[in-house]
Amino acid sequence: MSIQRACNKLVDDFRSRPTLRAGSLITTVFGDAIAPRGGTVWLGSLIKAMADFGISERLVRTSVFRLAKEGWLQSEQIGRRSYYSLTADGRERFEQATNRIYGQPLAEWDGEWCLLLLSALDTTRKEQARKEFGWLGFGPLSPNVLAHPSPEPPELAVTMQRIGVENSLVIMRGTTVRSDTAMRALTHDCWNLDENNARYSDFVQRLRPVYKALAGKQRVAAQAAFLIRTLLIQEYRKVLLRDPWLPAELLPADWQGAAAYQLCRNLYLGVYAEADAHLDRVMESADGPLPPPSRAFTRRFGGLDQFEKAG
Repeated sequence: MSIQRACNKLVDDFRSRPTLRAGSLITTVFGDAIAPRGGTVWLGSLIKAMADFGISERLVRTSVFRLAKEGWLQSEQIGRRSYYSLTADGRERFEQATNRIYGQPLAEWDGEWCLLLLSALDTTRKEQARKEFGWLGFGPLSPNVLAHPSPEPPELAVTMQRIGVENSLVIMRGTTVRSDTAMRALTHDCWNLDENNARYSDFVQRLRPVYKALAGKQRVAAQAAFLIRTLLIQEYRKVLLRDPWLPAELLPADWQGAAAYQLCRNLYLGVYAEADAHLDRVMESADGPLPPPSRAFTRRFGGLDQFEKAG
């Protein structure tokens, strides 16, 4: 299969879904492509870029308006043009997601757990805490106890402050003692690992043909590279942000998360540069083309700059 045919199949699959998640895809484009390149884009150029995914101008405008209303985006009017960028809250959430999406899976674990005790929170705050800390990978050991083996302290602190529970949430650390079998069983149930594993397996099956086509050393056109890169991160993000990122000791023997990471990383490395070339031509800020990617961008997946040197 040619890389262009594989790309077309990927786009056709996205377009054929019963519900076209335009807002979700625009969120992916902001996080993957726009945020590391200045963070601001002219709405007209975003409309042009999204047309290749089968998303109409009307749907782009509606989705961007909704994202702004939800506090993700903010707009600035310059002349007759509207420019959109992430809000402060949007940037904070994107940074958390970025660390997960482009970071490397856990290699080691010290055996300790971080426990969040919710008993001091009222019902509304408890529900909010379960949802927000759930995005950080915390699972419910009981109705009033959330747990995770290796949360990121900065993300934990930022989330506590954002939802206003820093003075009422009790945080403890603990270690399991002679209960490995029971802990594995509890972990399996708390985080619904079978469902996550099935999602990873489906991701690998759908994206592997694209990688095989790319691995044939075919040249990928800039536009196709942008489409592949965006849909790759869109699909990986949907699976990964449901994954609690548990250490290998607690995962099933047939866990597909590692294979999904390697596939995503290798495919991203193969198309990101050409995709950026497409962004240079299509996307605009108030000052013209988007600025070059930030230094943080080159650290994605363990180092894009190292890949370039190796190539």
